[in-house]
Amino acid sequence: MALRLGDIAPDFTADTSQGPISFHEWIGDSWAVLFSHPRDYTPVCTTELGAVARIKDQFDQRNVKVAAISVDPVDSHQGWIKDINETQHTNVNFPIIADPEKKVANLYDMIHPNASDTATVRSVFVIGPDKKIKLTLTYPASTGRNFAEIIRVIDSLQLTANHSVATPANWENGQDCVILPSVPQEEVEAKFPKGHTVLKPYLRMTPQPNID
Repeated sequence: MALRLGDIAPDFTADTSQGPISFHEWIGDSWAVLFSHPRDYTPVCTTELGAVARIKDQFDQRNVKVAAISVDPVDSHQGWIKDINETQHTNVNFPIIADPEKKVANLYDMIHPNASDTATVRSVFVIGPDKKIKLTLTYPASTGRNFAEIIRVIDSLQLTANHSVATPANWENGQDCVILPSVPQEEVEAKFPKGHTVLKPYLRMTPQPNID
């Protein structure tokens, strides 16, 4: 059965390029991104892993741990990491999970038979500290992922988890937000001291509340 938003992310133990992990324990009190790859030594995935390594500090700043997963074993991962570091001019600084028996791939519904009955699709899961799934994305094998978009969504998730706002179309960190319809108008001024604009009774905007 496909995982849905709000579901608890399945726990598992696995070997990785940085040693064995127990997934929920590894997440701890952090957020996490789990993203899958069809197999090692694939060209698009090589660029993706390099891209994540180069912006890992942005994930760190947001208290987000990242882990990749591929169905190949750890010794294959180690060889692939050398290629990634060489061709992408970076240093892979996060674990790549080994899943040769496809246990994790099946737990997370990463094999879509109509696309391929053996290879995992390019799945992305953003998981909160409560171990619940906050975001799922599925890309076709031909399209590399946009990790700037994943960072953008994490900013929105972390903002909206703590404030009574939502983020509008194409929102980026620092821009105005939508006040939730559940906030009564008589409470808005006290709740949003930076001010607000009423475009329609159901569409009220306010400066992003978690920045100065």
